[in-house]
Amino acid sequence: MFGKGLLQGLGITFKRMVGPNITEFYPEEKPNLPIRVRSSMGLEKDKCISCNMCAMACPNSVIKLTSEKNEANKKVLKTYHMDVGRCLFCGMCAEVCPTKALKVTQDFENAIYEPDDMQWDMIQRAERKGKVE
Repeated sequence: MFGKGLLQGLGITFKRMVGPNITEFYPEEKPNLPIRVRSSMGLEKDKCISCNMCAMACPNSVIKLTSEKNEANKKVLKTYHMDVGRCLFCGMCAEVCPTKALKVTQDFENAIYEPDDMQWDMIQRAERKGKVE
């Protein structure tokens, strides 16, 4: 029959039109994400002991950190940079962290305009998060 596909399509459209609304009002209401969503990284700089295990565990060499010794001859984190453009968010770095200073988070609002913004200074991001909360 000619127009059978058209009638089927209109039937589906009509069912969706009178059915329940499934639209999410995103900016006003944050979505409920599944617990296993991995979309960002978080660092608690005070917990980091600069052991470099996260950088060694990363399969894409995303993490670069530097440290220096303080007066008590203990390592103190100086810089912590991530190239998020190469990050898989696999969580291997967070798994090997002995102090749990590095975490995979559900912060999914990471849109950027410039490629240079994919170079994250994790210490600066941690300080910014601390001021917001």
